[in-house]
Amino acid sequence: MIQPTASFSENLQLLPSIEGISRIDLINPAGEVVEEIENVPGKQGSLVVYHYLEQCFGKVDAVAAAHGLEVFAEHTLDAKNRHGAHPNIDRLFEIVGGTVPLSIRIIEA
Repeated sequence: MIQPTASFSENLQLLPSIEGISRIDLINPAGEVVEEIENVPGKQGSLVVYHYLEQCFGKVDAVAAAHGLEVFAEHTLDAKNRHGAHPNIDRLFEIVGGTVPLSIRIIEA
């Protein structure tokens, strides 16, 4: 597990590659896909972070979500101040706040 810095860009460089991954599915306890994060520009940072959380924690529970908020660094504060601007960070706030944990399914290219 990394020690996050104050820079999202620097943190991304510390995380595993997403090469060969087309998307990840976020799955609720009922087995339903509640979100897909595609490997496309504008979503790749979130894909990297969620992929990393899956590797470190096996799921996104409150502990993993809190760590993910640290990894998102300066974007976490922006998301806190502009709810809805960063839905993948908003989801981590919700999980830290007590919503159900999510499992992650990696879909390879």
